[in-house]
Amino acid sequence: MAFREYRIGCMMFGLALSTSMFVTIFLPGLDISGMSSTKLALEKQLTYGWESGFNYYDPFLRGKDKPIKVTLTKDPKTGAPMDKTNAYVFPAGTHFPDGLTHDNILGDKVQKASDEIGKIGEANEAQGGVFLVQTTADDTPYIEFATATRGWTTDAVLKAADNKSLAGSGKTLFIREGCWWCHTLLPEETQDWQTFGRPPLVGDFNGESPTTFGSDRKAPDLLHVGSRNSSREWLTMHFFNPRLVQPHSIMPRYDYLWGDKDKSGNPIDLKAWDREFMAYAKGESIYPPEVPIPADDSEARMLIDFVLNLK
Repeated sequence: MAFREYRIGCMMFGLALSTSMFVTIFLPGLDISGMSSTKLALEKQLTYGWESGFNYYDPFLRGKDKPIKVTLTKDPKTGAPMDKTNAYVFPAGTHFPDGLTHDNILGDKVQKASDEIGKIGEANEAQGGVFLVQTTADDTPYIEFATATRGWTTDAVLKAADNKSLAGSGKTLFIREGCWWCHTLLPEETQDWQTFGRPPLVGDFNGESPTTFGSDRKAPDLLHVGSRNSSREWLTMHFFNPRLVQPHSIMPRYDYLWGDKDKSGNPIDLKAWDREFMAYAKGESIYPPEVPIPADDSEARMLIDFVLNLK
């Protein structure tokens, strides 16, 4: 009798657990899979590129195999002035995000507009290309393959760019350095609205992997931090030594992301900098030491670009 009751109890537990998993995972998955991409989702896919976490193309998470986001104010082909436009450059061989390679990622209307108007079917990873995010007359966002529709080459766009952002590489470093252990990218539907901005929509995450929601919040949410603080100088100091801007910060220093040389090619002496900072902290010096400007190809620059891109 006891064994029979034990067996029935195990069966009931298994049924309850299976039902719970079905309701909490499978059913929402059906809703998510039927969700169409928002304009933000398209922008994030083209900014971050393919898988940002551990993968066999970038096993040490160095920010490789990523697109370059650029800002244009003149046509790269004709040189004619144009409205400020964000373009996403995929050098030859850079892997495309899933939205460009899988038909069931963007959503039916977005996919149709991207194919028919944006000509994304003509894009090829081996050759690379330039992409834009556009909107139809009925406000349907879509991806335009500007290399096919406008004749924009990757070299011409990079040469004409007013500025370049390595936010895609920066997201990989955000994951590698464990930033999402303390910072979330998911404001809650509470008083967070007043402090951190609106929560994201389900369609904002189509094609993004991983989502970097974070599992805990020991520090402020960063989903819209680029709108709250767009100062590259402040972020540079913050990452080099958080105590420069927040005396009681528990955030670790990320000065090692600067590498050996600064933007001007001058050697970075961290030990000497630490001595000057300690003199400042003890009141022996009036001003703190200068923070080196990150080199254009440094990991520090990539991470700062990613944070500034969160708007």
